[in-house]
Amino acid sequence: MSKSDYYELLEVQRNADESELKKAYRKLAMKYHPDRNPDNKDAEAKFKEINEAYEVLSDPEKRRLYDQFGHAGVNQNAGAGGGFSGFDGFGGGFEDIISEMFGGGFGFNGASRGRNSARKGKDIRVDLTLEFEEAAFGKKQTIEYLRTEDCDVCHGAGNEPGTATHKCSTCNGTGEVRYSQRSLFGESVSIKACPTCKGKGETYEQACRQCKGHGIIKKRYTKDIDIPAGVFHGANMQLRGEGDLGQNGGPRGDVIIVLRVKAHKHFTRDGNDIYYDLWVRYAQAVLGAEVMVPTLDGKAKFTIPEGTPSGKQFKLKGKGVPVLNGYGRGDQYVKINIEIPTHLNKKQKEALMSFDEEMTGKKTSTSESESDQKTQPKGKKADKKFFDKMKDALNGDS
Repeated sequence: MSKSDYYELLEVQRNADESELKKAYRKLAMKYHPDRNPDNKDAEAKFKEINEAYEVLSDPEKRRLYDQFGHAGVNQNAGAGGGFSGFDGFGGGFEDIISEMFGGGFGFNGASRGRNSARKGKDIRVDLTLEFEEAAFGKKQTIEYLRTEDCDVCHGAGNEPGTATHKCSTCNGTGEVRYSQRSLFGESVSIKACPTCKGKGETYEQACRQCKGHGIIKKRYTKDIDIPAGVFHGANMQLRGEGDLGQNGGPRGDVIIVLRVKAHKHFTRDGNDIYYDLWVRYAQAVLGAEVMVPTLDGKAKFTIPEGTPSGKQFKLKGKGVPVLNGYGRGDQYVKINIEIPTHLNKKQKEALMSFDEEMTGKKTSTSESESDQKTQPKGKKADKKFFDKMKDALNGDS
């Protein structure tokens, strides 16, 4: 089933700014929030859709990818199991808005987000720069980053081994405290981490000397990954379960690899197609020639047809970038650009004037007015021997 357009979901124009997006989201979130629509599956589904839309459009990079590639550019499902994804999952913006409206401490289902409940660990961002060819054909890569691990002294307990722990007297061991406050919908109760025990529910007689009571430490971690062929600049790869430790038995966060692709000295890329500007001499364009052009697979022979005009574009089928997570390749387009000779010697100038006279049937003058100039009549061709003479002249010593 096709997904709805994110701009239409939020009822905004495609050029809406950040404040307009936030205003639209707040209005719709209050309308469809499950707390205001109990047991209404349609409202719940709508609420999830507008959350997803705001999550993408409120992030400049995700919005750019969505505007350029649509839902495929921010496809969460494509990243399942550690694969490619255009959606990096660095959310949080819409949660803050919901927290403002509903007093904080509540999830999207209206349930308490208690500090002792299992929670997923934080995501980690890794920036990775690739050469143009590496993005095109993929590669194996080892990445290195810092992530949280259980302290190897206290093994996650937080207290110095052999010392006692006590139930926190502030939160009575729950790890959370409740605050009453008034919001748009009246009085609400928010739940926050206990300021005394920082949500652990217990205090230590002596905190661990290594982790200072946190139970976790940062460690450098390496991971071997496969960059798939066909990735593009700004794309993300999501490695599920490779981020920071979760809390209270929750799963690890993810690693989001943000790909940056270097520019190529010869090629530009548009989707899976690549473009190359080929500069040729005037004689080559007129008489035709066989030349070598660079491709992603190495140099290839290319024939310039006789009489090729500047700006003419030719296609080398299947010489582009492999399709990401698919089959086949794009094409390479070769654009012909004709070099206009300068600083000609006397022999070369005479050859060009003789050529012009042969083509137009009129004596050539460099001071001839534009109105006196004539174009070559259709179907008229210069003598082949003369073309050979002109080619020799243009290739002569200057």
